[in-house]
Amino acid sequence: MHPQIQTSPTTMTPHLKTKNKRLDQFLREEEEEEEDPTCSNPRCFFCTMKQSDPTIRSSRLAKCFEEMPLRDDEEHVLVLSGLWNIAMTHSDDPEFPSLGVFECMASFIHKALTNPDWLLKDQNIYIPYYAAHIIGSYTMNKPEFAEKAVKSGVVPPLLDLLRGKLTWVEQRVAVRALGHLASYDRTFQYVAKFETQVVELSMNLASTCLDVVYTTFIRMESKERKSRRLVKYQCDLLTRGVIGGAEMENRKAEEWASQIQCWSISLLNCFAMKNLPKSMNLICNKDNNFLFLKDLCAMWGGLTTNQSSPAGFGLIRILCYSKTARRSIAESKQVVQSLCNLSRSSDDWQYIGIDCLLLLLQDPETKSKVIGIAAPFLADLIEIRALRGRTRVGDNIARSLLYSYKSKSNVKDEALMKIWDLKIERRSREGSMSSEELKQRWVSAELLKQEGNERFWCGEADAAMAKYTDALELCPMRMRKERVVLYSNRAQCHLLVRNADAAISDCTRALSLCNPVNSHAKSLWRRSQAYDMKGMAKESLMDCIVFVDVNGRLKTNKNARIKVPYYAARMISKQMSATWLFSAARSKVSFENVDNDGEIDGSDESEEDGDYAATVLIKTPSWALGGLATILEEPLTKRSKCRRRKLERTVWQRRRGAGAAPAQGSSHKPKQHERMVQRNRYVIEKNLKREETR
Repeated sequence: MHPQIQTSPTTMTPHLKTKNKRLDQFLREEEEEEEDPTCSNPRCFFCTMKQSDPTIRSSRLAKCFEEMPLRDDEEHVLVLSGLWNIAMTHSDDPEFPSLGVFECMASFIHKALTNPDWLLKDQNIYIPYYAAHIIGSYTMNKPEFAEKAVKSGVVPPLLDLLRGKLTWVEQRVAVRALGHLASYDRTFQYVAKFETQVVELSMNLASTCLDVVYTTFIRMESKERKSRRLVKYQCDLLTRGVIGGAEMENRKAEEWASQIQCWSISLLNCFAMKNLPKSMNLICNKDNNFLFLKDLCAMWGGLTTNQSSPAGFGLIRILCYSKTARRSIAESKQVVQSLCNLSRSSDDWQYIGIDCLLLLLQDPETKSKVIGIAAPFLADLIEIRALRGRTRVGDNIARSLLYSYKSKSNVKDEALMKIWDLKIERRSREGSMSSEELKQRWVSAELLKQEGNERFWCGEADAAMAKYTDALELCPMRMRKERVVLYSNRAQCHLLVRNADAAISDCTRALSLCNPVNSHAKSLWRRSQAYDMKGMAKESLMDCIVFVDVNGRLKTNKNARIKVPYYAARMISKQMSATWLFSAARSKVSFENVDNDGEIDGSDESEEDGDYAATVLIKTPSWALGGLATILEEPLTKRSKCRRRKLERTVWQRRRGAGAAPAQGSSHKPKQHERMVQRNRYVIEKNLKREETR
């Protein structure tokens, strides 16, 4: 009996009296339903769940799980939906696993695969998905539950789902459940009995899942989805009754497709960590020109999954701990190049790229194949102090690159010579200098920086670049903040002359000097532009997003919403379209349709191909540009006078007198330039004396 609500009649208002009467009536009706049930089915799951006696309840539930797959009942879907909800919210509860829920779910999956008439009857099409999901939820955290599951025979039916005997929706929950079973030492041996099948199926699923989801779901119109039963139930599972239309379905399908890919890689990780020869040979298949290893470099999960899973690069890192796999990775230039690009990005998994390259460099058999590609990239990272909990990262990189060289005369590579000069010779040279000498060098570097700034505003990028280079040669190594600015300014000059590689190198050096790493807003934005010049959309997008974050934290409060500058919003929109999870699948389908229609042949494809690609980019759906819902775009504001023009006019007025317009191609007078340098030197020396007196 429910306790009656006690209230004082003298203090109760009429509204409160009515409210309490309604509550008492509801409780009485609930008690009557419990005492006098209307259900006539003695084997009803929901009635059994209401049983108060635990002994009777357990025996009835065990019998219910045993008999459910043997009989046809329209309520099976409701029962499995309830079990799905319980397994998601109480995955550590041992009641159902101990009463035979795994045998029941395995029988349901087997029945669905062997009896298509039963599968298409009523709402039974939902049952395989729920059954596999329940297995995966209960085996997610508890190894003892996973052991019961494999002894109940869940692996073979899950493998059948993984083969794609139904749809991609069931493949998702099957690979999830198998990944949980393979992650425990006690249950790995049961999954390893099917080693070849599991590895091959996981590799195929990771490589093709995006194409399958796009062709069978994403590209369908909303009306077509509702008219097809096999697609309509996928929509119901994706949204689970939440109103949102096709846009929500597409967003959820993109998330699920990313999960399929990442969970497939996670299942492969379990076999790679065991270093099984057969699995390693399948993953690093040399006969197939290392095709899967190359595919792994493009599997990054999109923005939604990238923050929580390293995806393809995570598996490559595990493979780098195997001697056999390292040889295969070193022989694929595309994989090594991808690792180099990752090491010079602002991705959360930048350290994985660095770790992989260091493992390859520390192996004598692979070092000679990798060092020529990796040295120019790693040379920009040798001044990183700490990265994601790792200390002395730059020193470890320099040590790995210069380990086999005893003197500078033995170094022939240009990048290695620069590392030797910076980390060995210059460090020892500055270590022997007095503090006064270092101060004088810093003053000279500041003067050169100001001269470089003036040259830059005059449009003389090459001259400004030379000044910044001279300033970097003089600036002491311990003046890290000043060197950040110099590298970043020189990168801007490289951008003006369209030298993207040099701009990326200088920006990376500037970001490596920051504490924490990748926290200089201007360098991030400039490197994002340089990556955009090279067509490296993912790297450009990552830099731009981090730039927005850093720039927002510098200019706004912690609780305020970040406002995105208009130019950054345009860059993000462009790169998100290019890096959309289904962009490759969309391109394949688009060009297949063009080839089938016969509109474009191999003879003249340049102009029409370009127009078609531009049209595809323009027609990218708005939901595909998601992932930045917390960022508010700042509208474009027109200003009457540009700050850069003001600065340019100020510089020219100082040089040529007030009111004089800059003549095209002219230069300032030498005497005025000398006076300007003397004035700047006087200001710097005055500031130094003021600091010493403090």
